[in-house]
Amino acid sequence: MKTLFHLFLLFTSSLLFTQVSTDSNLYKTILSQDSLLFNVGFNTCDMHQFENLLSDTFEFFHDKDGISNKKEFLFNLRNGLCKNPTEYQSRRELLPESSKVFPLYKNNKLYGAIQIGVHQFYETMPPRKEVFAGSAKFTHLWQLENEVWKLSRSLSYDHQEKLANVPQYSLFDDDKAIEKWLLENNVPTLGLGIIGEGKLKQIKVFGELKKGTSAPYNTLFNVASLTKPITAIVTLKLISLGKWDLDEPLYNYWIDPDISKSPNLKKLTTRYVLSHQTGFPNWRYMDDSGKLDFKFTPGTKYQYSGEGFEYLKKALEIKFKKTLDQLAKELVFEPLQMNDTEFYWSKKTDESRFAIGYNPDGVAYETFKNKTVSAADDLLTTIEDYGTFLVSVMNNDGLSKSVFDEMTTNQVATKKGKYFGLGFEIYDLGNGEIALSHGGSDKGVQTIVFIFPKSKKGILIFTNVDDGYKVYEKLLLHYLGENGKKIIEIETK
Repeated sequence: MKTLFHLFLLFTSSLLFTQVSTDSNLYKTILSQDSLLFNVGFNTCDMHQFENLLSDTFEFFHDKDGISNKKEFLFNLRNGLCKNPTEYQSRRELLPESSKVFPLYKNNKLYGAIQIGVHQFYETMPPRKEVFAGSAKFTHLWQLENEVWKLSRSLSYDHQEKLANVPQYSLFDDDKAIEKWLLENNVPTLGLGIIGEGKLKQIKVFGELKKGTSAPYNTLFNVASLTKPITAIVTLKLISLGKWDLDEPLYNYWIDPDISKSPNLKKLTTRYVLSHQTGFPNWRYMDDSGKLDFKFTPGTKYQYSGEGFEYLKKALEIKFKKTLDQLAKELVFEPLQMNDTEFYWSKKTDESRFAIGYNPDGVAYETFKNKTVSAADDLLTTIEDYGTFLVSVMNNDGLSKSVFDEMTTNQVATKKGKYFGLGFEIYDLGNGEIALSHGGSDKGVQTIVFIFPKSKKGILIFTNVDDGYKVYEKLLLHYLGENGKKIIEIETK
């Protein structure tokens, strides 16, 4: 053990110039593990998280309390800090600017990573409010055990009864101010992603999944209609590959019995689905008849429709003899390593990371766990996964030039300065720049995204409350500046 431990210390001192960038997959993975360990584990005294994340050979080195193995560490935690949460609670907060990650290789194969940083601790002893308790430095050795990341060694040292002296700078400015602002607006959870220079630069998740459980870095959100751009890009990639036709009538593959005798049937195409010109209502069940029908001739005007996307899904699945889920995995999810994105709830869905939805009064909705694939609604994803997807779209990854041009061309006007292209809304900002956008809205869901193909910038905003849209304006103005102001002006005209 001593030999391994000494090697561990040697690595921390000799790899100072090999730390990975904050936008690397390794950094994001380790920060995700850190979030599960502390935000879900330590802060809520969830022993199950520690048992899952700690290696069987785990050792903890503390500059005041000595050395302990996994069994001793869990016993001390269970009978110490977590003995009676109603009388005492401790909360850990990572200073993100202090966090650094160093890869460990053997024969050019990654086997582990060292994470160093500074964290601060706060304590609550009811009825007294939470107070600052101290700060410390830490060094963690994470190792891959059977392809699963486990914490093997933890060093906690330089404990101080004062705030750590770490420079506070971030694209997200003051995290505590944002948390306070969310509380004031009754927004339980906010996920933010910032895109710059054609890359996902920042990922931040604020708030709580439920009372007392901080939302982790890789929180799972239901993003409602942000499902539609996924379906659109799957389809556009098939068109780019020459396997699908944008303007071929869909009746060649699928005819819904409700419209089998309609004269408009043969006019329905993929172009009209992706630009919301099908003539269908949003959902057939909203009509008194409960049946699908055309409200106008396809291609003559705009009407937002989830039914259109479901119709397209049927046609694709019949043509390719694969489910939409399978097509998305092949063309989008697997190439982009979107491992936390699913069309429906499955055995691999980590419910402990899911942001349940709330109404404006703070009452939680019962979680709808859809078991079938929808082309239009209920996608489960994270800020990181969906941000990666948007970067791919913005950088024209996997689309032919002609298809990308069609996608970003105004197909139909929805209001002055705003149009639908193929799969995305288009804002004409009047400065040579356009914004591609889409939103999602359901019970307990308000989400929106914007990407700017010319300047290679963008933003993702995910919330889990009916009126989460009320935080959009300040975020757009802060992060998008003049372009944000123009978007708001178009929306409020």
